Amino acid sequence: MDSNDEMSDVGPMKFESILQVDVPKGREGKHKEIVSRLLNDISQLSEGSALKIPLSELPDTKENIRSALSRAARQKAINLATSSDEQFLFVWKVAQKGHSNWNGKGA
Repeated sequence: MDSNDEMSDVGPMKFESILQVDVPKGREGKHKEIVSRLLNDISQLSEGSALKIPLSELPDTKENIRSALSRAARQKAINLATSSDEQFLFVWKVAQKGHSNWNGKGA
């Protein structure tokens, strides 16, 4: 059986096809602008400071923005931590292991 015989049993395509040159490259999706702005602001934070981002100003859910930011930060080897409440997303840089002044004991 040659490859032409195999193709004769195939039904119509369900999905559209495009040229490979037209396929988007990388993860430059809908969150690129906000993630770039956040990474820029994070890079300017002084130690012990956090960004306080109003959830109302995010273009998507805090979960989706947090995920996109986490992926981008990991690619740039930036250690981040996040927290949130009903109104804000908080983001800050985490000291690299071995560079923290925190001793793990409570006050």
